[in-house]
Amino acid sequence: MTGPGVEGPVGVHRTRIEWIDTDAAGIYHNSAIVRFVEAAEATLMAERGLPGYFPVAPRVHYEVDFESPLFFGQDVSAVVELVRIGASSMTFAFEVWGERFEGRQRRRAAHGRYVTAHIDRDHRSGAASVPWPREWVTALRGPVRS
Repeated sequence: MTGPGVEGPVGVHRTRIEWIDTDAAGIYHNSAIVRFVEAAEATLMAERGLPGYFPVAPRVHYEVDFESPLFFGQDVSAVVELVRIGASSMTFAFEVWGERFEGRQRRRAAHGRYVTAHIDRDHRSGAASVPWPREWVTALRGPVRS
C-alpha cells in the first residue's frame, strides 16, 4: 500500500497502544485493529470534506490477517486506501504497523480489506443500498481539500 502502487485516496491514523487496547499480558486485542482502521478512514473522509459519510456507510464485509503483536506503549500507524468505488459500495485495503519498540523493528501487525455500502439514512424499514452522491464520488476521486 505504500509507494508507487498507491492510486486511491489514502487516510492515515497514528496512535499508541493504550492499556485499554490490551489483554493482561500487554498485547493488543484484535478488535483494536478495527478502531485504528476506522480512525484512518475518518481522516480520509474528513480530508475529502465528507463529514456525513459514516452514518450512511455500514461495513458489509470485513477481512483481516493478523501478523504480529502490538504492545502496550507502542506507537502504531494505520493506513487505509480506497481501492474501488462502485455504484453503491466502496472497497478499502488497510495495513496497521507497529513502529519500532523496545528493540523490535517496525513490523506490519495486520492487513486486510473491507467493503462499505451506501444506504438511505432513514432505514426504519430495512437498510437498502442506494447510489453514492455524485459530489462524494467526485471528492474521493479528486485532490485532497486544503
